[in-house]
Amino acid sequence: MVKSIKELEATLTRTGRLEWIGLRPAPRAAVVPTESVAVKVGTGLEGDHYHKNGGNRQVTLVQAEYLPVVGQLLGQGAVDPADLRRNLVVSGINLYALAGRQFRIGGEVVLEITGECHPCTRMEENLGEGGYQAMRSHGGMTAKVVQGGTIRMGDPVELLSTKA
Repeated sequence: MVKSIKELEATLTRTGRLEWIGLRPAPRAAVVPTESVAVKVGTGLEGDHYHKNGGNRQVTLVQAEYLPVVGQLLGQGAVDPADLRRNLVVSGINLYALAGRQFRIGGEVVLEITGECHPCTRMEENLGEGGYQAMRSHGGMTAKVVQGGTIRMGDPVELLSTKA
C-alpha cells in the first residue's frame, strides 16, 4: 500500500541521540560545553543567556550530521559545535521532521520545535569567510520547553506527537 505524504511526514522510524550540550552565558561570550543541564519550562537551559521568560527560542538545536557538511563547504574538517552557538547537537533524527512537534530528550524533558534557527553574521567571525553561506539551510531549529528536567549527553531523542 502506498502511503500519503501526510502519513510519511508523520512517520519517524529512528530514535536520535543528544551528542553535545553548550551554554552561552552572555550574548557574545564563548560557548561553554557541559555534560548535563537543567531545563526549565518557559525559560530554557539554566545558565544560558536565553534563559528568560517566554518566547519560542528557549533552546537551539542543530544536526550532528551537518557539522562535517558545513566544514566541507568551508574546505575544512567538521566544525566545532561551539562555533555554531547552538545549545544542543542531535544525531540520528531529522530535526526538520520534528517541526511543530513535541519530542523527549532523556527521561523527562519535552521540547517543541518552534522554527528554524537561521545563521547570523557571527558565523563569518566564528567559521571564517563563507561561514554564513555554509550555514544556510544548516542552521538548525529553535524550540520551547514543554516539560522540564535534566538532560545529559548520550540521552535518546524521540518523537512524542505527530503533525495534525
